[in-house]
Amino acid sequence: MRCLGIDYGARRIGLSHGDELGVATPLPALTGATAEHRWQRLSAIILQRGITDLVVGYPYNMDGSVGFKAREVDAFVAQLKQRFALPVHLVDETLTSYEAEETVPKKARRDLRASGLVDSRAACLILQDFLDQRPPPAPAR
Repeated sequence: MRCLGIDYGARRIGLSHGDELGVATPLPALTGATAEHRWQRLSAIILQRGITDLVVGYPYNMDGSVGFKAREVDAFVAQLKQRFALPVHLVDETLTSYEAEETVPKKARRDLRASGLVDSRAACLILQDFLDQRPPPAPAR
C-alpha cells in the first residue's frame, strides 16, 4: 500500500507520503496559481510514486458536526474519485493544522504557512493517524 495524505485547502494542498513501513513523510505542498495546475501536479505525483490509496483529512467541527469546509472537501473527494479511480479514505483532521503549526517557531509561521509547509505537516499527521490504525503487514515468507 502506497498512500498519499492530503490536507485540502482552496489555495494550498498539503501532501504526505506513506508506504509499507507505515511511516508518513511530508511532501512539498501544491501551491500552483490555478486549480488545474494543482490537479496536474497531483496527477504526476500519484503516477511517479505509484500511489494506491488516497487519505484525505476531513474537517469535522469541534462538536462532531459537518460544516461548510467539509462540503468543500466532499466536492474535492468526488473529483479525486473521478480523476484517479483510487480508494479514498477520510480521516478526522480536527486540530491537525494547529498541531502542525505548533512545530514551527512563531516568528516563522506566516512565511512557512504561505509556502505550504504547515499544510504538508498537517497532511503528514492525517496520514500517520490512518497508517497507525491499519493492521501491520503480514510477514514475508
